[in-house]
Amino acid sequence: MSGYTQEFRELIKKVEATRPARVEKARRGEHFPALTMAQREQWLRSYHPDYKSEGRRPLRVGPNKGTVLPEEVAAVIESKSRLDPAAIDTGRIDYDTDVLVIGGGGAGTAAALNAQERGCRVIMATKLRHGDSNTVMAEGGIQCADQEGDSPYYHYLDVIGGGHFTNQPELVAALTNDAPLIIHWLEEMGMMFDKLPDGRMKVRHGGGTSRKRMHSAGDMTGAEIMRVVRDEARNRGRGIRILEFAPAVELLTDREGAAAGAVLYNLETEEYYVVRARAVIIATGGFGRLHIQGFPTTNHYGATADGIVMAYRAGVKIQDLDSTQYHPTGAVYPEQNVGLLITEKVRGLGAQLLNAEGEEFCFPLEPRDIESSCIIRECIEEGKGVMTPVGRVGVWLDSPMIDLLHGPGTVRKELPAKYIQFKRYNIDISREPMLVYPTLHYQNGGLAINERAETTVPGLYAAGEVSGGVHGRNR
Repeated sequence: MSGYTQEFRELIKKVEATRPARVEKARRGEHFPALTMAQREQWLRSYHPDYKSEGRRPLRVGPNKGTVLPEEVAAVIESKSRLDPAAIDTGRIDYDTDVLVIGGGGAGTAAALNAQERGCRVIMATKLRHGDSNTVMAEGGIQCADQEGDSPYYHYLDVIGGGHFTNQPELVAALTNDAPLIIHWLEEMGMMFDKLPDGRMKVRHGGGTSRKRMHSAGDMTGAEIMRVVRDEARNRGRGIRILEFAPAVELLTDREGAAAGAVLYNLETEEYYVVRARAVIIATGGFGRLHIQGFPTTNHYGATADGIVMAYRAGVKIQDLDSTQYHPTGAVYPEQNVGLLITEKVRGLGAQLLNAEGEEFCFPLEPRDIESSCIIRECIEEGKGVMTPVGRVGVWLDSPMIDLLHGPGTVRKELPAKYIQFKRYNIDISREPMLVYPTLHYQNGGLAINERAETTVPGLYAAGEVSGGVHGRNR
């Protein structure tokens, strides 16, 4: 028996009625036309949450005083420290190390591995368990221009264009030029990428890409990345000391204003620890769990802007922090799955977005902010969304098309996690479409860095989502 209500099943009949014709068009390579550049700009400004004037205010303090940010972000940045300086003796050093990495997700663990390989003593402090992060939530893949007909040059152009030309060019160059090296590094450590029968990488399109360059591991790419780097860090022995359930609460600086370590808080013993370090790397992820404008989120519950707050107090400048990525396809039904990421890979495999009438209304692989704007427009302005029993609204993502286009069993093979996540609620996504709506996914901006990941505070670095500049105003 289907997990959809009778009302939903009646609406799904409209999707099924239009499916044969849509499949035939897809087989002929015919797609819904992409928006023009002028239309993209118009729809972004009209429908994307970043362009709403309400729910924002200027920062009142710090190096970016006057910068307008979402209320939720401004409030946490301006919040008072939980640390009483009079109660902490920073002269009593509990840990002394060369490099302190704050954060234990993909970026933090990779930073720790690289520092250890260069002979540094490393301490990695994590708020929760090592690996509890947004990295394990990532699904669709990791982009790298390493295939015939592609190059870092084309990858660079796609990233710059996707970011609306607001990216820092030197950061994009570093990302796209290093990407093939990172894929090779991950594979050397044992990452199991999807491969073709002849051993070559299986790659697919992502939103806004001109070439197929999405490398994946089923629909659990982030979990596989985290498995590999976490195991490697744990196997390095004494080279990397891992302190779990020990979030940093404040950064320490010396008389010249350079980073000198941090104060950690042991969540189990409720003790403070002083860590002295020659360099500090912040890799604490983004702010998704602040639920900007009330949106549900794909993010791990530890994504609460900790690193942004600490670094800003230490004097680091921020950039583009008013820009948030809303992934076009977050689950709307069942209620237990609300906000759950429905990877872009689903659309890359051929699933189409459809309104309540079973009609296509947008090109399925527009850049993410454009795709989200299209869905919001269809639901809110056009009134062609599908309403759930609790009053949420969404559009159909016609996942059964995947098996029709690529053969029976493709959904279960390529999207095993997603199949299981819906099957537990009696929804078979190889036979029934999913109901989706944009969900808060990524913090586009962050701490200002250069191409060496240096912040504006000497000795303080930022890696991963906590940093800004590489994505501009859209990832």
